[in-house]
Amino acid sequence: MEQERCACGLSVADKDYLKGVAAAQIKARLEGREEPVEVPKREILKEKRGGFVTLYKAGHLRGCIGYVEAMKPLYQTVAEMALAAAFKDPRFPKLQLSEWPDINIELSVLSPLVEIEDPRQVEVGKHGLLLCRGSASGLLLPQVATEYGWTRAEFLTHTCHKAGLPADCWRYPGIRMYVFTADVF
Repeated sequence: MEQERCACGLSVADKDYLKGVAAAQIKARLEGREEPVEVPKREILKEKRGGFVTLYKAGHLRGCIGYVEAMKPLYQTVAEMALAAAFKDPRFPKLQLSEWPDINIELSVLSPLVEIEDPRQVEVGKHGLLLCRGSASGLLLPQVATEYGWTRAEFLTHTCHKAGLPADCWRYPGIRMYVFTADVF
């Protein structure tokens, strides 16, 4: 029986599988062991996709890392980024076993990047944003602007800050802007 599908083409069972992969990877590492990830049967889970794993503890960000571009099969991206979010996000100390019961996992499966010329093309709540100038870059997922109730200008400004650039850098010539969508679950 076919399951309900989300915008990215994943079924509810696919999403449950991916969340299970993320949780199993983190829990195994917390317990000092490795958890092999079996290759899934469903082809959609083997497609190369960009994705982020976000960890929350008591409703607060506890780690978030991902690939913006499709570099690896989705199931591998989720497994690797779950470990990175838990143990390699430089903004946070490594996750501890005592924290595990309070951790919620959120996955974001990304669409391909689309370069835009006009910042007015950014749709708050729909688009994530990657902003680049030289070697500096900043990325915010679509749900961030919604969570904070930001306007388009605020979203652009915060993405500039994330890149380590001046707040109004999105107005500068030479800035490259890319939008993407995400299926968040």
